[in-house]
Amino acid sequence: MSVRIRVDGAEVVGRDGQTIAGVLIGAGRRSWRTAAGAERGVFCGIGVCQDCVLTVNGVEGVRACQRTARDGDTVERESR
Repeated sequence: MSVRIRVDGAEVVGRDGQTIAGVLIGAGRRSWRTAAGAERGVFCGIGVCQDCVLTVNGVEGVRACQRTARDGDTVERESR
C-alpha cells in the first residue's frame, strides 16, 4: 500500500509504514530544512539531533525520522 504526502505543495509517494524522512529520501530528497544557512536532512536518524524537523499538518518541530507518514499529510520546510 502507498501513502501520498504533500511536501511544500508537491505530491510525494511512499510506502505504508515509512517515516516521513524515508518517504523523502526515497523520492530523492536529501535535505528539507535550512539552519544557519546550510541545508539539513537526516543526520542521526534516531530523533536526537533535530536536523530533520519539519512542520507536519501545521505542527512545527516534528522529527521526520520518527514520524510515520500518513496518507494526506501536509509537510512544510522549516528555517531556523
